Amino acid sequence: MLSSPETEVLTKACDALYKFASKGDENKVTLLGLGALEHLYKLISHEDPIVRRNAIMVFGIMASNHNVKKLLRELDVTNPLISQLAPEEDVVIHEFATLCLAHMAVECTTKVKIFEQGGLEPLIRLLGSPDPDVQKNSLECIYLLVQDFQNRAAISELNVIPPLLELLESEYPVIQLLALQTLEVISKDRETRIILGEKNGLDCLLKILETNELSDLHIKTLAVLGNCLEDVHTLQLIQQTGGLKKLLSLLGVSTVPDIQKNAAKAITKAACDSEIRKILNEEEVEKCLLNLLKTGNDEVKVAASQAISAMCKNVESKCALGLQGIPQLVQLLSSDNEEVKEAAVTALASLTEASHSNASAVAEAEGIEPLVNTLSAQRDGAIANAVTALTNLALQESSRVSIQSHGIMSALVEPLHSTNSQVQSKAAFAVAVFGCDAVARTELRNAGGLGPLVELLHSKNEEVRRNACWAVTVCASDEPTAVELCRLGALDILEEINLSIKRKNKFSEAALEKLLDNNLSQKYSRLGYLSSSNIITDGFYDCGQIKPGAKFLSLEELSMQELTDRRAIIFINAKPQEDLAVEKAQDSPPPISKIGSKEKARKGKGKTEEEKAKEVTDITSKDQEEINLENSLWLPPSDIILMDYINDASKTILPLTTTREQVVALAQFVADRMGGSIERDKLHDFSWELHISEIEFELKCNVVPIGKIKKGTFYHRALLFKVIADRIGIGCSLVRGKYNRAWNEVKLVDDFPKGIAGLLLPPQEYIVDLMFEPGFLIKQGSAKADQYKRI
Repeated sequence: MLSSPETEVLTKACDALYKFASKGDENKVTLLGLGALEHLYKLISHEDPIVRRNAIMVFGIMASNHNVKKLLRELDVTNPLISQLAPEEDVVIHEFATLCLAHMAVECTTKVKIFEQGGLEPLIRLLGSPDPDVQKNSLECIYLLVQDFQNRAAISELNVIPPLLELLESEYPVIQLLALQTLEVISKDRETRIILGEKNGLDCLLKILETNELSDLHIKTLAVLGNCLEDVHTLQLIQQTGGLKKLLSLLGVSTVPDIQKNAAKAITKAACDSEIRKILNEEEVEKCLLNLLKTGNDEVKVAASQAISAMCKNVESKCALGLQGIPQLVQLLSSDNEEVKEAAVTALASLTEASHSNASAVAEAEGIEPLVNTLSAQRDGAIANAVTALTNLALQESSRVSIQSHGIMSALVEPLHSTNSQVQSKAAFAVAVFGCDAVARTELRNAGGLGPLVELLHSKNEEVRRNACWAVTVCASDEPTAVELCRLGALDILEEINLSIKRKNKFSEAALEKLLDNNLSQKYSRLGYLSSSNIITDGFYDCGQIKPGAKFLSLEELSMQELTDRRAIIFINAKPQEDLAVEKAQDSPPPISKIGSKEKARKGKGKTEEEKAKEVTDITSKDQEEINLENSLWLPPSDIILMDYINDASKTILPLTTTREQVVALAQFVADRMGGSIERDKLHDFSWELHISEIEFELKCNVVPIGKIKKGTFYHRALLFKVIADRIGIGCSLVRGKYNRAWNEVKLVDDFPKGIAGLLLPPQEYIVDLMFEPGFLIKQGSAKADQYKRI
């Protein structure tokens, strides 16, 4: 019948099909299967207005079905439908044509077609239609179209704001809501916000907020105003008309969580601009935010905390918020809601940044313990900001001590294991901040924090790698930590980083240098050089030049090896055995307290004699285990001879008046203890190797105390010279050469030339001869110096 040439038949057929399609979605699918749409498509441009109207009505009612929309796109019905939006067309045609377009505008391709075919202008014109259905359908279609940026940019030129503002006064809530939703989207563009201000749109929005009967529209109205707050010009306009003060007062009295939450979010977005922050501060927005923190709704607390974080970039706001807000935020750190906890700790991190008063306020509000506890939170953002807040507090000595007393280093171990780069970076930075304290470094070492810290050196994130290098630099300030870092492979990783032009930086270079400076045995083994500032202490050992990639063994590991024919390991230890035992006991985990044993015995009162006897036996056996444990700790043997050398040198060499005399005397002293001077041509007859082998055989160990050596070659003498020189305050370096060569370099100021008094001459560098003419000073760079190094 849709193919009939008779107008009346077509009219009645379309009317019947409209009624059938209105019954449900199944009927629409049936009509689609029967091919009704293809026939109807021809009729929407029919010359008879009634036929045309009825055909479009069927299209409008069927377009809600997904499959129908798909076919309509294939038929390309948008252009014929747009042509039916002319002013002279029947209002029913307007209603169903806009309905069909609204259903189809959900798809991106259709949005593009409607825009390209000029559909926006007639749709905007129809917003002024007397028919509410036409208004609603047109508005819904426009709302869908402006989701696309291109359409949003074009619509501001088509004077859409006035009709939208008029629709805010519609008697139909659905139209009002759609108008607000459309305004919310288009007000994201600055041009639209300016027009909205010029057309008194802001007053219309504020009136809606003042009207309690329109409370269902308040949330969307706030969303539009929130966009307006992002523009300085518009915000100034609101402020000048008293609208901003009115808005904040309305927010202050509202008890609707959604309104409070959206208002706080609007402030957060607006506070990204410094000028806007200034305006908000002038209107005392801080009071409003602090009140929102007191609400019982978690979502509101989160939004308020986020707004506080944003406003903290304004100095005046930071002071005002810190004064009253910090105690409230500290309380929120104990919340069971992880999102609340994250927002609160983020606000605290912002408040304490570069603010001593706020940092003190956090400590006074007893916020340190909950901040440390937050390091084990579930959300990465909470952990990262908790670390930031703690490092901000650490700028004050009293707070830093308090934070350390709460076990900050142990608490940082878990964040160091994190897979989040921000958490890793902040945690490594915190290690660098708190690692300045020796007790803190020991805590980190005992808690197993050095391992994950070393792993962060592998990070591909530049900031993480830089902060990890800095943390290693700080932690390597004492020898035990430096040795442990080296054992964990930090040295190899840093050497690899410093070979890369892209990855190396000042921090990685400093970390490598610091690590070696506090692990001189490894530094000398790797680099073959110790400067005058590298003071050799007890526990140092020379195991020769290590091969690239080879593992550097500890002195204990080397001492446990079987006797070999390899080069002997020379070690330095001028401490009595008793002192070593005390130091070792301090480094090891504390044994069960004897006081605790007495306490247990005291608690045994009132028990039977058999029970008491059994308890005493148990306590005694535990004490015996502690003694056995202490005895099992490996201790390097004391070098009594070296102790005597140092004492003798202190008595005979220190009293000499000039450094030159001290150097010469020490060189002769060392040579005398190591076999005396050797003639150059008889150097090969100096059987020092056999002597060292005899000592190794005697000790049944490859590790030899330097005091045992009575026939020493270049590297033995140079090492002994450096050891004694460091003890009595003579500055000298130790350099390893090839073929068992090593020498000491000293810097001395030459005597003034005759007739010239008071002239300050630069120091000259000399090599100290310890073999051929002990005490002879060879000027560095001379032929004789080169000969001494090569022989």
